[in-house]
Order: sequence, then structure tokens, then C-alpha cells
Amino acid sequence: MSYTTDNIKNVSIAGHGGSGKTTLFERLLFAGSVIAKPETVESGKTVSDYTGEEIDRKISIHTALGHVDIKDKKLNFFDTPGSSDFTGDVILSFRASEFGLLVIDGRSGVQIETIKLWRNLEGREKPRGFFINKLDDEKADYDHSLADIKEKFKCEPVPVTIPMGKGAAYRGVIDVLNGKAYSAGDGVEAASPIPDDCKAAYEAAREKLIEAAAEGDDTLMEKYIDQGSLSPEEMHTGLIEALAEHKFVPSFAGSAVKNSGVVPLIDFIADAGPSPLTAKDTITGPDGELSKVPIDPAKPLAALVIKTAYDQFSGKLSWIKIINGKLGADSEATNVSENKKERIGKIYICQGKKLEEVRELNAGDVGIITKSATLRTNDTITGGDASFTFMPLRLPEPVHSVAVNALAKKDEDKLGESLVRAAEEDKTFRYNFNAETRETVISGMGELQINIILDKIRTGQKIELETRIPRIAYRETIQKKAGAEYTHKKQTGGHGQYGKVVMEIAPLPRGENYQFVNAIFGGAIPKNYIPGVEKGVVEGMAHGTMAHYPVVDVEVKITDGKYHPVDSSELSFKLAARNAFRDAMKQATPTLLEPIMNLTVFVEEKYLGDVMSDLSGKRGKIHGQDAVGGIAEIRAEVPHAELLRYSIDLRSITSGTGSFSVGFAHYAPISGRIAEDVIKSREGFKVTETEE
Repeated sequence: MSYTTDNIKNVSIAGHGGSGKTTLFERLLFAGSVIAKPETVESGKTVSDYTGEEIDRKISIHTALGHVDIKDKKLNFFDTPGSSDFTGDVILSFRASEFGLLVIDGRSGVQIETIKLWRNLEGREKPRGFFINKLDDEKADYDHSLADIKEKFKCEPVPVTIPMGKGAAYRGVIDVLNGKAYSAGDGVEAASPIPDDCKAAYEAAREKLIEAAAEGDDTLMEKYIDQGSLSPEEMHTGLIEALAEHKFVPSFAGSAVKNSGVVPLIDFIADAGPSPLTAKDTITGPDGELSKVPIDPAKPLAALVIKTAYDQFSGKLSWIKIINGKLGADSEATNVSENKKERIGKIYICQGKKLEEVRELNAGDVGIITKSATLRTNDTITGGDASFTFMPLRLPEPVHSVAVNALAKKDEDKLGESLVRAAEEDKTFRYNFNAETRETVISGMGELQINIILDKIRTGQKIELETRIPRIAYRETIQKKAGAEYTHKKQTGGHGQYGKVVMEIAPLPRGENYQFVNAIFGGAIPKNYIPGVEKGVVEGMAHGTMAHYPVVDVEVKITDGKYHPVDSSELSFKLAARNAFRDAMKQATPTLLEPIMNLTVFVEEKYLGDVMSDLSGKRGKIHGQDAVGGIAEIRAEVPHAELLRYSIDLRSITSGTGSFSVGFAHYAPISGRIAEDVIKSREGFKVTETEE
């Protein structure tokens, strides 16, 4: 069955690890008659946690997609991972959804990952709501969770469903919008009249919901002011508009494991959840300018590849979000990003790992193309000659790196192919060979993500791997002016080699890298040999004189020289300049530079002192801190060498609750014991150079 854009709803289920997202996803499919029996995470049989690593570890690692068909509407649900190590899969679901449902553990309230997810949704101006889960637990507190949401997010959530009882006395929820009660049980919830002891709470919640509905439409607001109430139909109309414009944040109560609060949640999403017609996506035009465009079924086909996965049976799977028009099976499209034609064969939608073939997908829907030769994540495909591309997924930079190699040299190529595929599947995972440090370095969002990827390669490819802390890309520079001259002379019979270079070097401000000045007068070095001189300087800067690290922030001025009309050549002047530079550098008080990183740490306030003390011990400079609702944000500059295992250190300090982001700031000088250790570690490093 093909669903029109106005009858499609896309919902991302997100939240802190362990809040019950997968359980809720499973119960939504059960309530929607997709599955006959809901499974638990512990059973290893849930629809969304179907990969071997997810079943073994009992956590979600990949975003899974499922759908419920209800009230002639298609509700697509994304079940996303809770660990910050897999945030890339959460972000792709946010890009493909029009509504974000943040699951809150009713026992713990708002946790750090939920705060980060809220900020991400806030940056996207995406409509969102809360599902307060596990309210049947003795330690759960609905009122405290609601207050925690208000404090930490500075918003006023409007209850659409409220709990009946708490802890052992919890017995279900009240659907405030439709005036019904739903009792918790093993089967799908059934509606019943509201108990007398819950009517006062219902009336109070209904008043708030009416106010939220009135906010959605000026005419409804006038009627509410005049008459003090709205009809159920008017409430529905107002809430649809208010939610689409993010004028109110709905909250829902329940216990997913008890099948409680699930049916009214589905009903609300089907009736009032934002449709793709209310959303926009961002394109990059031919001039490079960004602009927002509405999702439009009337325009020619335009779609974005949001995810790439590999299945042992189906092969390569390209997840597609249709932005405009429709995508039909057995058709042809253009991969704008690669400027190639793409033959579209079969199209699928999915329930977890189960693929269901369809003939077409309309604007707003999400589906899968299999075995595409050219499609990659972030590619734009169109049905015509479009000159725009959709903006790529906004993914965070990796924060944890390790160097890796295969123990057997024969396995290196196989390892490289596996790492390339892993980086294609997860865009927060990076893989590159660092020629400077001569090692393969992989980077990701945390130790867990990297370990899972490497374990999968070990078992799948039967490769023995070795990992270690990566080497740091230090730099060398100078602290004062100096000069040197060097004459390269070589006589081998016939034409010899001759070139003399006189130069001065001076420090440049940090970050300016390199400046070459030709101050030759009178033709001491002919112009046609100057490129060879500069090439020699650049080669000389490739390996400094202290520890053979690249040299930066130096001005090189060529002041004089001498040539021979027969024996001089560009090679002669290159070799002379290279040696003159190194001689000059030795006299210019060389020093080592280390990379300094901008670090932002998010921790609960109770860990603030320990984290700041740890950063001070890591030679960090604290630049500021903020605390909102019990969560502290610390901003600091810390040497890269001190952060190589920071994801592990922070997890230890904060009992696994802290998180951080990191990015390059600048290079700074080091001396003393630290510099001595760096120089010592480079003993035996050989510079390989040729004289061409």
C-alpha cells in the first residue's frame, strides 16, 4: 500500500541508555498488530535489536526502523541507540523524522544524553515530546520527572496522558485528550471510563491541554478567551497546528513493559503528530548558498541517502528519505552527488531486519534501495537535472582514537577494506593512514563503538588485530632569527652539481605556517632556479632538527647565492637550500610544539570538582563553566597528548554518565621533561630522502 505524504508520520524514539526505548518500540509494534507477542531486550528477540552484537550486549547499537499502519496512516518509528558512542545513528533518525519522542526513565528523571539530544532537536527547531517511562517501578516519580523536565529544558510540558497511581499502586494512564482511561496489563490496552478518584487530576490536565490547543490558532484563542473551553474537535485542530509549529511540548506517561500508555500515544501521533508537509529540509544550491525547502509531493523526485548498511543476505542497503515527488521501483534516477545515473530496481520498507517490497515511496516516507553500486550516505538523488544537493548530516567530530594494524602482513588489505566499509556504515567512525606517524588510525565517538567495530572485523574476517595509543603529531618551530649558507658541490665527471644558497629565517606568529621571500638582487641565483630553492626549503621543513617533526611558523628569506653556468641545476639548488635551512634552524633556538584541543565536558554537578581537578592534572586550562538543572558544562583547552584515553578516564570519574566533545585549537610550545620524553621517543627515526 502506498501512503500519501499527509498520511505519513515519522517519529524518532530517543533518550539516555536504559530508559526503555527498545521496549517501547516493541510495544508500539504490538499495539499496532505488527507482531503477535512483544519480546524483551533480555530475550534477544526484539524486532529492532537484531544484530549479533546487539543481542550479545543487550543494547541498541544501530538505529532500526519499523512502522505501524493505523487509521489509514503509516507511522514510521526509529528506535535509536542510547549511548553517546552511537550518536550518528540518532542524528540520521532526527534528519528523517518530523517528531522527536524523548524517553525519560521515571526513576532517574532527565539524564545527560537526553539533554544533549534535546539541544540537537532544539538546533533543528524540531517538534518534540516526552514519554515518562517505567512508572510502575517503586522508585519512579512522575511529578518529579515532570518537574525535572521543566527545570532542565526551561519548557512547560503539557500532559496528554497522566498516570493512575504510582509504584506498586500504578494501574494505567488517562488519555486527557479523549477523556478515557487505559489500564495496564499483558495485552493491548482497552479504553474504559475515567475512575472517580482520577477525575480531578484529569480536569486539571485537560485545562492545560485546552490552553495549548488554543495557542495553535488565533480563532481558537479568541473562542477560548470568550467561552473558556474548546470542543474535542477544536482541541485536535489546535494541537495539530501548535505541535507542528513547536508551540507546545506534549508529555506522555506509561510503562512500556506493562503495555501501558502505548495505545493513547499511538492515537495521538496518528491524529496530531506532525506530517512531513509541515517540515523543511536544507539544500545547497549551485552557488553554494544554503536554503530551506518544504517537503513537497508535487515536485520532481528528490531524496537523500541517510544511512548505508550491509546485510549478509540482502547485500548493501541504502536508506532513503524522500523529500520531493515519489520514488518508483524499476526506474532511473540521477545521483547528483556523484554525477551518475542510478538504476533503481526493487524498493523496500522494513520492520527491523525484515524487508517488505513496495512499488513506490511518496514524499516524506523512508525506504531502502538494495545493492546500489554508487549510492553512499549523504548522496542526493533526483528524477531530473537538479542542480542542488541536500545538506549532509550534521555529525559530531570523533573524540576517541586508536592505532590499529593486522598482526599478519597478509591481512592488511583485508583490514583496510573492512575499515572502509565500517566508515561507510557509520559516518562518525573515521579511518585514515597517517603518513607522518606511519600508522593507521581509527577514530570514533568512544571506546565502545571502536571495540564493537574491531570485534566484528576480528570474528567476521578472522583477522588478528593489534591496537595501541596513537602517536601525537607534534611540530617544531624556531624562537629567534638566524642565518646560514650552504654550498652543494659535487663533481662526478662531465657535468657536476653546483649551487650556493644564503638564507635568513625568522619566527612567524603561531598558525601562519610558512612564508617564502625571494630577496635576491643582481641575479646571484637565476630566476629559473628559485622554484628549486623553495622546494628544498619545503623538504627541509618536512623534518625538523630536534625530533624530525614537521617545522611550522617560519619565514624563510633567500638573500644571496651563487651559480655555475654549466654545473648548476634546479636539483643542486634544492639540495643546497634544504641543508642551509637545517643549518639555520639549529642556530634559531628550535622548540617543540604540541597540539592543544578545545574540550567541552558535560557532567552532573556532583562530579564537577573531580573533573576539573583531573583536567588540571592533565595540564588543562579551564576557560569557563555553566550549570543548568544539575548538569555542568566545562570548557577548557587541554594538550592532545593528555586526551588520548579521556573517554575512558571520564567514564571512570563519572560512573559512565559524563560525555564530551573535542576539536583542534592550536599548537603551543613544550619544554623540560615533556619535550625530552618526546625527543627520546623519536630516537631511531630515520628520514628517508632521495636526491632524485
